[in-house]
Amino acid sequence: MTIFKNIRLGLLHVAVAVTLVPITGILNRIMIHDLGILASVVAALIILPHVLSPLQVWIGNYSDQHPLFGYRRTPYIALGLLLCIGGAVLTPHVALLMAEQFWLGLAFGVLVFGCWGVGFNIAVVSYLSLASDLSEEHQRSRTIAIMWFMMITSVIVTAIVTGRALDPYSEAQLISVFAWAGLAALLIATAGLIGLEPRQQTLLHQADRPDQHATIQAIIGNPHARRFFIYLTLMLSAILGQDVLLEPFGAQLFGMDVRQTTQLTATWGGMTLVALLLHGMVLSRWLAKKPGAFLGGVIAAIGLVLIAISGILQIEALFVPGVAVLGFGTGIATATNLALMLDMTTPEQVGLFIGAWGVADALARGLGNLLGGVMRDVITFTTGSANTGYISVFLIQAAILGVSLLLLSRISVVAFRSRNQPSLTQIVAIAGDA
Repeated sequence: MTIFKNIRLGLLHVAVAVTLVPITGILNRIMIHDLGILASVVAALIILPHVLSPLQVWIGNYSDQHPLFGYRRTPYIALGLLLCIGGAVLTPHVALLMAEQFWLGLAFGVLVFGCWGVGFNIAVVSYLSLASDLSEEHQRSRTIAIMWFMMITSVIVTAIVTGRALDPYSEAQLISVFAWAGLAALLIATAGLIGLEPRQQTLLHQADRPDQHATIQAIIGNPHARRFFIYLTLMLSAILGQDVLLEPFGAQLFGMDVRQTTQLTATWGGMTLVALLLHGMVLSRWLAKKPGAFLGGVIAAIGLVLIAISGILQIEALFVPGVAVLGFGTGIATATNLALMLDMTTPEQVGLFIGAWGVADALARGLGNLLGGVMRDVITFTTGSANTGYISVFLIQAAILGVSLLLLSRISVVAFRSRNQPSLTQIVAIAGDA
């Protein structure tokens, strides 16, 4: 497959990312801090794409067997993107309605965020399937890696652009920014999708996709994999569970405006990307996988502690560096844990364990964000201090990271199947595919 087609596939990934950033980088702050909506409610709405992720297996198998108008992926990608973009554009209306009429807004919110979540899953599994259809086996890692790098770059750019567009902030401007983001996502998706998939006159045979049950059975049947899966879920929930709270924390503790809190997404994503590149090009040559996983977890824990200390001491100068350290640790932890995961597998099981990474990632993001929101609300209600609620959650997440590292120390690397260090492209491809 040509680099041009790789880039066009990447545009589909970018389009989905453009709908995600305003919700997780702007709307979460507006809903929790400015509108006073419970963090647990906001988290429950934002995690819907992860809650609905099991749909991907069914959607993928359905599109394999039911082409429309001679296309096996394009109609499903288009449907998913339209639902995803349409839902995302309506989310600020939900937020404002919830502030005025909570229960009516919540009912509308479940529908709108659900639409966004369903569309997200339909689009993602369909364009990843198309990437697999269009790529030879030896090209697939490069294809997914290009898509992932385009996506993370678009996250950074979108955060910067939307943050600046919301300076100064107003409700009308919030709705306008989401509408323009939706239009941008639609144009980007159209440029990537039209004419990308060749029309087929016959149905091509596709191997059955490993389902969630097969993935879980593979994990349960391998004691090392089972322990690693628990470790991975704990580690990811601690690292990723802060996603819904960082922006409102910056607003609550330091009075950061919408533009400043939106830039936190760019900082976190940029440092994650830097860490992945640094590990793939330099660190992987002398840093073994298990020590590397420890290092990534420790760096991420330091980031969480710095964020908490910045709130305890009311020192804003520690906050953004703490976010940067957290992002860097996330990148190192992602690269090393993916490489470590591959040591547990035989070539015949790679697909199942990549599926396990996806399950752990979705479970950790969902549980981490939801529990983070619930803990923030409970501690805030108990102590009467929102500051204490935020700070406590970050410290608890750092503690969970510590527990996960203790569990990692009990995982026998010697018992794993020995493999060469995977390339940066392969690591990024697995992360993007999951």
